Amino acid sequence: MTGNTPLVLIVEDDPAHLELLTHSVRVQGFDVISAEDGQDALEMVADYEPDIVLLDWMLPTLSGPEVCRCIRRSKGSRFTPVLLVSARGDEADRVHGLNAGADDYIVKPFSVSELVARLRANLRRVRPSAVGQRMEHADIVVDSERHRVFRDNRKIKVGPTEFRLLAALIERPGRVWSRNQLLDRVWSRDVYVDERTVDVHVGRLRKALRAHGGSDPIRTVRGVGYSLE
Repeated sequence: MTGNTPLVLIVEDDPAHLELLTHSVRVQGFDVISAEDGQDALEMVADYEPDIVLLDWMLPTLSGPEVCRCIRRSKGSRFTPVLLVSARGDEADRVHGLNAGADDYIVKPFSVSELVARLRANLRRVRPSAVGQRMEHADIVVDSERHRVFRDNRKIKVGPTEFRLLAALIERPGRVWSRNQLLDRVWSRDVYVDERTVDVHVGRLRKALRAHGGSDPIRTVRGVGYSLE
């Protein structure tokens, strides 16, 4: 998994359908993890913090709407987009799914192109950098499509790692990111990097952002991590 690639959790109890969905989503540039029942899905959400959940309605142990309600009640995942998948196409079923907390509802059968379009549309809210969006906070601008950073209308030179770090911070201004969370987001869940590496790159990012003056926009939360103020 690469550090800036969106992570999709696919929850589907049919092995053949799960394999097809996993392949279809992965070839479109997403990282994928999977679960085959509702309880496992909740454990995966807690352990891996996926960027978006593709959730089937009919599941063992807990149904899709039940899983969705649990995701919404959890402080760590309440903002995670959930796309509920179902063969139920009636208006009442759609309303029930959306009332359970789903952000979107897709009816089987569906095309891969529709699925990917819906995934990207929902990701724009929580991972704008991963879908090429321009992000702004105070006097800082991150153009993720062109891989450029500006502060006070001046171009700032940053390395690839510092760019990914800033993109993560600017997606959720005010959120305090732990070093482990930044390691997962900026580097990769599959690569071992010492926590002190985060401090080094935060220092480099701070220096770059203050190259033309101005205050330090990154707050250190002692014993926890960092936040963009």
